[in-house]
Amino acid sequence: MRVWIDVTNSPHVPFFRPLLALLDERGHEVLVTAREYAQTIELLEDADIAYEVVGPPHGGASVGRKVRAMAARVPALRRFAGGRDIDVALSHASHELPIAARSLGIPSAYAFDYEFALVQHGLGSRAATRVVVPDVIPQDRLDRLGARARKVRRYPGLKEEYALAGFSADPRAAARLGVEDDRLLVVVRTPPEVSLYHRHANPLFAAVLERLGTEPGVRAVVLPRTAEQRDALDGLGLPSLVVPERAVDARSLVALADLVVSAGGTMNREAVALGTPVYTTFSGRLGAVDEALVANGRLRLLEDAADIELARKHAADRPPPRDPALMLDLMLSALDR
Repeated sequence: MRVWIDVTNSPHVPFFRPLLALLDERGHEVLVTAREYAQTIELLEDADIAYEVVGPPHGGASVGRKVRAMAARVPALRRFAGGRDIDVALSHASHELPIAARSLGIPSAYAFDYEFALVQHGLGSRAATRVVVPDVIPQDRLDRLGARARKVRRYPGLKEEYALAGFSADPRAAARLGVEDDRLLVVVRTPPEVSLYHRHANPLFAAVLERLGTEPGVRAVVLPRTAEQRDALDGLGLPSLVVPERAVDARSLVALADLVVSAGGTMNREAVALGTPVYTTFSGRLGAVDEALVANGRLRLLEDAADIELARKHAADRPPPRDPALMLDLMLSALDR
């Protein structure tokens, strides 16, 4: 069987790594397309995943540029796939893939775990053959995206628990960035400033940087999404911040960290899955996954930077790993039309 996977953002690389390994074990041929955005290409290369860049880069914060980028990328994906005899197409939040696949008569699976990216997931859900989501998202929230119950397949837990199956942290990951053993390690993820669903100012995040960046007993490794964010962080001149120059082994850093403070989603849930205390500064509407994590105390909402508790992490309380074969089989159910 020939499987097509489209990777358009940094979190998609760790999500698909175990699925790619399973597809290889089962003897399937895989074609990977990618978009230039954030550290996606660097992470694919670090993971030794063969790929082809297709279409323009991410459209940025502008709605108009996003639309123009999508209008150019969908036909580019069609040209890539045409004549390749692809059996099924898989993506996580790459809404352009199911659109292109549907136009070519290729069954597709579209996965996501944040239901309030209405435009993006509305397009992907309507075009896809199957929609794969966490079981905590209520069906009525999926209905408004065009993901009717008949096409939805659900998985228990967090997608990060599947992506982290078999993961072992690199004990030298922090030291490679110059983080001293006698300092608290805090991993910080910047806001998704170019996302349509996160268009609000986030002054709390600036206050978090000021708080952590001036703490003498802390090393705060800040992981930017874009070159513009990296330049802005470098310009702050805060002595306790460490800003890597390129993509790093973020999952190992999260596993080793005493604390994570993230304005995004995937890194919050990676911290939960790895047993690291985590605050969220996300200023958009919480989705069902994060609502559940907050309700059971596994994710903490941060409202004031002064409330950050800085302490050594106790022994990690990591949930049992999930079997990535379940995730793969749910996505391949797109073939059962």
